[in-house]
Amino acid sequence: MAEVSGAEEKIALIYENLAEVLKGDLIKDVILSQKRSLKIYWGSATTGRPHCGYFVPMVKIAQFLRAGCTIKILLADIHGFLDNLKAPIELVKYRAEYYRFIITSLLKSLNIPIERLEIVLGSSHQLSPEYTMDLFRLCSVVTEHDSKKAGAEVVKQVSNPTLSGLLYPLMQALDEQYLDVDVQFGGVDQRKIFVLATEQLPKINYKERAHLMNYMLPGLAGGKMSATDPDSKIDLLDAPEVVKKKLNKAHCAPKEVDGNGVIGFVEYVLLPVSSLKNEGRGKFIVERRKIEDGEALVYEDISVLKEDYKADKLTPQLLKPAVIKAFVELLRPIRAEYDSSPEWQEVLTKGYPPPVAIKKDKKVKDRGARYPGATREVEAKPDGHVEGPAKEATSLATGAEAAIQNLELRGKNS
Repeated sequence: MAEVSGAEEKIALIYENLAEVLKGDLIKDVILSQKRSLKIYWGSATTGRPHCGYFVPMVKIAQFLRAGCTIKILLADIHGFLDNLKAPIELVKYRAEYYRFIITSLLKSLNIPIERLEIVLGSSHQLSPEYTMDLFRLCSVVTEHDSKKAGAEVVKQVSNPTLSGLLYPLMQALDEQYLDVDVQFGGVDQRKIFVLATEQLPKINYKERAHLMNYMLPGLAGGKMSATDPDSKIDLLDAPEVVKKKLNKAHCAPKEVDGNGVIGFVEYVLLPVSSLKNEGRGKFIVERRKIEDGEALVYEDISVLKEDYKADKLTPQLLKPAVIKAFVELLRPIRAEYDSSPEWQEVLTKGYPPPVAIKKDKKVKDRGARYPGATREVEAKPDGHVEGPAKEATSLATGAEAAIQNLELRGKNS
């Protein structure tokens, strides 16, 4: 993966396929005026198991490396705990290790040189006295309203939130200082946190940074793909039959491009990955269902694919099998590395233990004394007398005189 040399070429590569750039003048200052390597960090809270949406930032990280940037990947273990206990404290260590395994494997599957980037654990600096004091300083200048607003797209929203969710955006902003970077990179869902960092860090005498945002991969049913929602994602370790099942069920309405998660997979993952692996010449191939239908459809431009889909030249019945085939092949090396690593398998089991089945106590239903097979305390006979363990308490007598005598005796005793 050869680096580009010209300054303007580097800037163009850094900006390529991004959704938005904040404070881009700071990036130009580093590259054009200071003439040094741009320092960027990308982070992920170690919560649910990573999904195929992680290909999006990894492809961009490969481009940053080509542009000569210095990259740090933050495994935000404490953030995972703060976000409404998405990562229980007992599991944080193992989940962080799992993220290290799978992100490293993902990078290698894309031929990205992992020796050229640094993976950092959040707790390695977030528990220091200096960091804690700076967090207190941020708490003194950021309002509850602003912190809650900043985390609205990232932190899980509940009716009665805990204070930990308010610390989450502040710590993400503060990490820019403690990782010593010029830029923070993330998805467009991070925008409000990026704005908070830009506005609030100068208040505690730290410089503002630039921010780069990638597009978000849509979920299988539309909306945002989430690591904590298994129905919205394709897990990076999903077996081929699981990938096929999930994509066959995915929302993919004919002629509709907007909100189409399957087309989103092609646009944000398959074409960029193909481009990365083929020196900028990405392509996506759709095989015809029958030989007589003609040659395969080959797409190098997503806009052409979208036009064909709108015109019904490319149908869901053609698109889905092609996406399934491409994704199975894309995930194959990651799955193979996992299958050959007992250590990784152990970390997965410890970090994401299977749910314990709760055995419910079986209630004994009271069906009354009339259902067949019931044990009866008393049973009335045709002549009026009763049989059973409680017959003495319920039997009046077998004759009229005895009955009257029995009633008189009971009256005297009462």
